[in-house]
Amino acid sequence: MKVLLLNGGPHEKGCTYTALSAIAETLRENGVDSEIFWIGNQPVGGCIGCGACRGKGKCVFGGVVNEVIEKAAGADAFVFGSPVHYASMTGNMTSLMDRLAYAGGANLCYKPAAIVASARRAGTTATLDQLSKYVQFFHMPMVTASYWPMVHGSTPDDVRQDLEGMEVMRQLGRNMAWLLHCIEAGKSAGIVHPENPPRPMTNFIR
Repeated sequence: MKVLLLNGGPHEKGCTYTALSAIAETLRENGVDSEIFWIGNQPVGGCIGCGACRGKGKCVFGGVVNEVIEKAAGADAFVFGSPVHYASMTGNMTSLMDRLAYAGGANLCYKPAAIVASARRAGTTATLDQLSKYVQFFHMPMVTASYWPMVHGSTPDDVRQDLEGMEVMRQLGRNMAWLLHCIEAGKSAGIVHPENPPRPMTNFIR
């Protein structure tokens, strides 16, 4: 079992990484492998809705998005993490998640996911709300803890001093590992996820 943790921050070893590292370490302690993948600080263009990815399983514009899509195919679960930029996730993370979902959503379906936000002070709940939309779109069980999954601080050292936030990260790791072990046990017993038919696409033009 392997969890892919996406670090959407502009700093490879910054505050978001610090939070994700606590989750990764807890996963390891509970018998689950993980990888923290930094999406980088080079501009990631947004989805233009061209539809050229349809049926291909990759974005025609390539780059880090296709790298994540490939890694997602081999992952059993995900943690999507981003710092707060103006009460939302980073522009790069927004662009990546849009293109990942549109071109590689099949690699996300029915796999558990957790979300994480880091901030100096505020904007975390808005960022978490934005991240949660992708999880809800692909039948992904949401892994939660005992509080909103956020940490606070301007530096990694600050974040490590956020004792409550860091414990919530460790709770996420434990709960993620527990759910993955439950899913494995279910598969061994012949229980698999449902095969839901495509939903009808409607609009509000009559």
